[in-house]
This record gives sequence, structure tokens and C-alpha cells, in this order.
Amino acid sequence: MGQLHSPLHPARTRRGVSIRRRLATAAAALALSAGLTAAGPQASPAVAATTAPHTSTAGLTQVTGFGSNPGNLSMYTHVPDGLPTGAPLVVALHGCTQSASDYHAKSGWPKIADRDGFALVFPQTTGANNANSCFNWFDPQDSARDRGEALSIRQMVGKAVALYGSDTGRVYITGLSAGGGMTANMLAAYPDVFAGGAVASGLPASCATTLTAAYTCMYSPPDRTPAQWGALVRSAAPAGTTSWPRVAIWQGTADTTVAPANAAELRDQWTDVWGVGQTPSRTAALGGGTTLDDYDDPSGRPAVRVHTVAGMAHGLAVDPGSGADQCGTAGTYYLDAICSSHHTALFWGLDGDGGGDPGTLPAPTGLSLAGASDTTATLGWGAVSGATAYEVRRDGVRAGTTTSTSYTDTGLTPGTTYTYTVAAVDSAGAAGRLSPPVTATTTGHTPACHTASNYAHTVAGRAYQSGGHTYATGSGQAMGLWNTFTTRTLKETSPGYHVVADASCPA
Repeated sequence: MGQLHSPLHPARTRRGVSIRRRLATAAAALALSAGLTAAGPQASPAVAATTAPHTSTAGLTQVTGFGSNPGNLSMYTHVPDGLPTGAPLVVALHGCTQSASDYHAKSGWPKIADRDGFALVFPQTTGANNANSCFNWFDPQDSARDRGEALSIRQMVGKAVALYGSDTGRVYITGLSAGGGMTANMLAAYPDVFAGGAVASGLPASCATTLTAAYTCMYSPPDRTPAQWGALVRSAAPAGTTSWPRVAIWQGTADTTVAPANAAELRDQWTDVWGVGQTPSRTAALGGGTTLDDYDDPSGRPAVRVHTVAGMAHGLAVDPGSGADQCGTAGTYYLDAICSSHHTALFWGLDGDGGGDPGTLPAPTGLSLAGASDTTATLGWGAVSGATAYEVRRDGVRAGTTTSTSYTDTGLTPGTTYTYTVAAVDSAGAAGRLSPPVTATTTGHTPACHTASNYAHTVAGRAYQSGGHTYATGSGQAMGLWNTFTTRTLKETSPGYHVVADASCPA
């Protein structure tokens, strides 16, 4: 999928793999009953007895003996030097035609892991499993809990936790394209394992259970209700699950391999699982033509975050460079726009502000907006005893620090709403608890409503069409068929950013 640009041959491939997997599973069971350590089915006898990692190419370390490995996968890891126990763990799934080393070299995740201090696991599949080296996200025998590839990935998590002492409460998974489809399924099948996930150019969980349905999902996903999408997650999870992972979604508006409508269906699915609505709690503009929509849980923390990259085709968003918020290498299916790995890590709190326990200082009180212009927002708050400085965060990302109880944020986009929080910093440099959020909207843009046919919206640039369907420019929300008969109302909430507002705009 994703890079599923050429036909797959699952029946031919799967028959041989199925026999091989049954033999491997039986051999593993016999080995375990004899008190031996089972190795992956591709391991040689010399490797099978080796459970310690050994260095591989491209800065990766291959790990063997991670379990029965019914999915016939390989495990590679990237572990920063001196990583302490109790650090987070991120699983990163490559797309079709790719490999663990390719994803390691170009996705930007190693830079972020080295910067923020967490371990990475790169599962790898091959042509023996799938003709295009895709993870089989559309096959229940590989994508359901404790089945095939899904179980192999789960076993890799267990192995990494044992080797590196990773915090089992901070395990995350991300993937591109077919890896994104598998990521959604893993989040649904193992909500007790993963605290969060990120689906890049991928599909909703359980969107397809056959190859034919996979292509339908890619090009024209089923227009299910949020409750119907959510039910697919709940049925895949262990009975009685009440705690769900936080999900980031990345999608380019010019993707012709995985239709942008999939991002809207993913949003519907995971907001329903969380029990929140499909109207964004806030919208913000990031660099690289990227807009961000947050859907908060009842505590005000984003449960689902949708990143829409204007004009980006099918692939993972990267931003080559040496800046702290830059990462990755541009290439086939690695598209120069924005460092998605950096922003995903921020969403999960892996930069140290949300992933672990905060400092001891209490949250500042009285955070309020003192004023805003076209490009600035000025904030003020009450002093915290013991604070040596204050850290200001804009839309979950550090905007700056100050020693006073006021701060002016600059370089903002006119007519855009931002969300701010503040934390007090103690003498050791530890940031305390975050204040309740406050929103600020810069001047210079008045939200406007437009009611017209889907065809007229595209001619005016308020929407675009893909595969005969219409999507709102900016938000990427599905609007229905591209024709002159379907009439919708769009609201331009910020310059060039439109949302469907059939019921919320004045007549």
C-alpha cells in the first residue's frame, strides 16, 4: 500500500509464507518446551543462539531471538549512546519497497531519538511476505492482535523493553503508507501496549480485510460514520478497553496514492474512540504549508492531532537541515516540507515536556491574552514562587522563555488562532506543570463563509478535487462528489484554510 503502485500477489506469496510460518511456530513451540530460546525463522543455527544485538549497517543494530516471530520479520534498533533505563520507545514502520535501513537513513527519527533520548525499533518485512515488501495491513492474519506480523512487532517491543529498560508506559508506534495502515491496526489491536501513534499517508484501522478492499480504501475510502469507524477499533481491542492511544495523522493534499479523505476518516475513527467531537478544538499554522487541527480530550489535552500538508504528494514529510526542528533526507517518498518526526515527538511529549513527570513547581495561574496584532500575541500571568524563568509553549511547541511574567510572541500568521500554555522553570532548569491553556487570534483576517457547489468551490480555490471527490483546501475535509449538484458551506478560518461548516455558518 502507499507505495503499493504495482499489483500485489498475496495468494501466491501468502501460500508459501503460511506453510513456512506454521513450521516456524511449531519449531518455536518445541524449542520453548525444551527450555531453548527460539530465534526468528530466517536465523541460522549460529544466530539462533544469539540474543545479544550485533551492529549492522547504516547505524542500525540487528536483534535476533525476539520471539516466535510468526510474521517472518526482522528487527533492527537504534539506541542513543548512554540511554538510561526508563526512556521511551518508538517503533517505526517503513513503507512498501523500503527497508529498515532506508527508513532509518531518511525519516529523521534517529536525529530526534538522539536529541530527546529514546530508543527506536525498525521492523522490516521483505518480498517473501509481500511482493512489494509492504506490511500486510489489509490481511487479518497479519494485522489482528496476536496474529502474524502484528504479533512479531509486539514481540519486538517486549524484546526492546528487556534489552534497554524502556518505559512500558511510553511506547509509541509510527509508520508510512503501508506502515501507516499497519500502525493504525496495531493501535487498535494493542491499546494496552502503545501510548500513542502516528499514521503518515495511511489508512483507518480495519479499513480493508482483502487486497481488493485495500485498493478501494486507498483511492476512495468508505464514507462510514465516526461511530462505525470507532466500532472497528473497539472490536479489534481487548474486551473492556477504556484507555486509548493518542493519535497523530499526517496527510498531503496532493496525494493520489492514498486519497486525502483517509485522513478525515482516521480523524473520525479516533475522535469517536476517544468520545470527542469532529470539530477541532483549535487550528494552527505550522511551517511547510502545514496546518494543524487538535481534538482535545475532556482534560484539554489533544487526543487526536491532524497535520495537513498543502500540495504534498504521497510520502513522509521531512525537512533536511541542521535546525532543531529539521530532520530527514529528501528522496522518493520522503518529501521536503516539514519535519514530521519532530512534530510527532512533540505531540507525544518525547521532548521531556509531557512524556515524564514534570518539575516540582506548580502551574502559573491567571494566564491571559494582553493583546494581539496581525503578527504578535502578548501574554501575561501570575508569578510562581521559586521560578527563575518561564517557558512559553505555542500549540504544544516551545515558543520561547522569559524571566518576567509577560511574553510577546512574534512572527505569527494574520487571522490565525494559537493556543498557549506556560510553565515555571526552577533553578535546576526543570519546567513545572503547564498552566491551563489560553487562545489568541491574530488580527488581519475575518472568517468568511461561502456556500456554493463543490465545483464552484474548486474553481475559487476553496477546495480541490481528487478521484472525482472534493476536499476543503487547508483542512482536507471530505465534501462529497465533485459536481455542480452538491452544495456545501465552507468557512475560511484563517488565510487559505477552509473547514466544512454547513451547520455553523450564518444563513
